[in-house]
Amino acid sequence: MAGTLEKACRTLIARAEYAKCEKKIRKAMEEDPHSAVPHNLMGILLEQQCQHTLAMKHFRAAAALDPTYIPARYNMEQFGTQPFGVRCAFCEDDCPAENDPQFAEKFDENHQRHLVHL
Repeated sequence: MAGTLEKACRTLIARAEYAKCEKKIRKAMEEDPHSAVPHNLMGILLEQQCQHTLAMKHFRAAAALDPTYIPARYNMEQFGTQPFGVRCAFCEDDCPAENDPQFAEKFDENHQRHLVHL
């Protein structure tokens, strides 16, 4: 299930309120520099602004921070193959993880879904 930041960014991006969204994401990065979530969201924001190269850097940063974070890997795959007109993953609920045979789902104590490499 999406967290507050993901929901807020989804709404702000849909409204094209990019500056406000960027401010929220940067604040989240400052508050938790080791979280993959804000980097994934920054990647989505940058894709919406046609800054594909920078977006991919943030998706890669998110994946490096948490290799089991499904949305970052999903977005890298989607935007890496066809950067226009693809569906982005704001949170894990947006990802079709069951289609990836090299990973299995695992839920942590906070009921967050993660992938475990088989």
